[in-house]
Amino acid sequence: MSENTLELAENKLLLLYILKKIRIPVSNNKITQIVLENNLINYFVLQQYIDELLTSKFIAYINPKVNHNIGITKSGIQVLKLFQSMISQEKIDTIDKYLKKQLKSIKENISINADYICQNKNTFIADLSATRDDTILINIKLAVESDKEAKKLCEKWRNSHSDIYYNIIQMLLEN
Repeated sequence: MSENTLELAENKLLLLYILKKIRIPVSNNKITQIVLENNLINYFVLQQYIDELLTSKFIAYINPKVNHNIGITKSGIQVLKLFQSMISQEKIDTIDKYLKKQLKSIKENISINADYICQNKNTFIADLSATRDDTILINIKLAVESDKEAKKLCEKWRNSHSDIYYNIIQMLLEN
């Protein structure tokens, strides 16, 4: 492969890597901020790569009617698994270091809610949600048979909401 082709592939894989590491859909602006703050790709080329990754369905708009957050698809994850070694260790280290510092602020606009109510003697409803800037990202209501199960669901949601949300999105995006 020519040097330009290798650089193109590496940069697209880097974008997939960033989205996989963040584990929640983010805006084009947030991706742009991460890439530009680390001097990885120039703005115009970055926008072209994002468009090409959307066209190839390696990334997708998660909720296009409500917002324009982008997430990695199952196909994108598979491609990344196969070719992640093409990303230079220097770029991976740069992104890992940046995300370690910034991931909390990237996710901080997300509000998590986990509560339950007793509907009747044998049914408890766990109400689990995540919102960002007044936009509902996900809202799940689950009926379970005991308050112990409902408490466990709420605790799991509070501790692992990002992973759970990510896995639900991936399952729903599967073909």
